[in-house]
Amino acid sequence: MSDSPAARLQKLFEGHRLTPTQRRIAHCMVRGAAEVPFLSSVELAELAGVSQPSVTRFAVALGFDGYPALRRHLREVAPADRSGGPHEDAYNEYQQAVQGEIENLRRLSAMLADPAPVQEAGRLLAGSAPLPVLGLRAASSQARGFAYFAMKLHPDVRLLDEGGSMLADRIDAAVASGASALLCFALPRHPREVVAALEYARTAGLTVVTVADSAFAPVARHSDLLIPAPVGTGLAFDTACAPMLLGRVLLEAMADALPDAQARLEAFDAKAAARSLFVE
Repeated sequence: MSDSPAARLQKLFEGHRLTPTQRRIAHCMVRGAAEVPFLSSVELAELAGVSQPSVTRFAVALGFDGYPALRRHLREVAPADRSGGPHEDAYNEYQQAVQGEIENLRRLSAMLADPAPVQEAGRLLAGSAPLPVLGLRAASSQARGFAYFAMKLHPDVRLLDEGGSMLADRIDAAVASGASALLCFALPRHPREVVAALEYARTAGLTVVTVADSAFAPVARHSDLLIPAPVGTGLAFDTACAPMLLGRVLLEAMADALPDAQARLEAFDAKAAARSLFVE
C-alpha cells in the first residue's frame, strides 16, 4: 500500500488541519490519485464539487504558493501508477480512515503503559462532589457519554454541554456546592468558550482535568492535568474513537477511587430490573 499514488497523497495531507471542504478535495484527490497531477484547478474543483478558489486555498493550506506549485509537487511524489491497475492490498478511503483510528488506539495504548496520570485523574474526579463535566460542540457527545455512565458511580455529576453566559454561572454553582475538580473534553475545532471556561474554572479554584486531541491543544495552558488522545482526520469530519475510549478508562479509574462505586452499580441494576428498563 505504501507505494501506491493514493498512499503517497495521503502522507501529503497528514499533519494538516483541514476544513471539511478541504478534506473533500483531499478525498477526491486520493480517489483519483493517478489523474489528479494532470488536472487543472478548475477540473479538480468540478471533480470535487467545490469552487475553484477553494482549491487554491487548499493548496495554500498545504504550504504551497498556489495550485500550480501543488500540482508540480504531485507529479514528483505521486506519479501515475503504470502497473496496469491498483494494488490489490490498497485500502480505499473508508478503510484508510479505519486504519488511521486503529493507529490512534495503538498510540493511546502505548501512552497508558504509564497508568499514573489516569489514576491521578480518577482520584481527582472521584474526590469532587459535585463533579462538573464540560464538553462543547464536537466534544459534547464525549462529555455526555462520560456523564451518563459516571452518574451510575458518582453521587453528583453535572453535565456542562451548552455554552453561553450561563456557563460561568453553572461553574460557580458547582464550586459553591463543593466541587474541587472539573473534567473537560476538548476536541477540534476548539471553541473559544471552552478556553475561557477553563480559565474561569481555575480562577474559581477548580482543578482542571482535560482530555484533548493533543498535549499542545489550546486548552493545555488552562489544564492542571491533560491526557491526550488523538482524533482521526481521514474523513470530512473528525473521528474520536481514542478520546471516547480514554473517557471510559477514566471512568474505570474513578470507580477504583470511589469506595462505594460497586454498591451504587448494584443498586442501579436492582432498580433497573424492578422497573424493567431494559429488554434483556
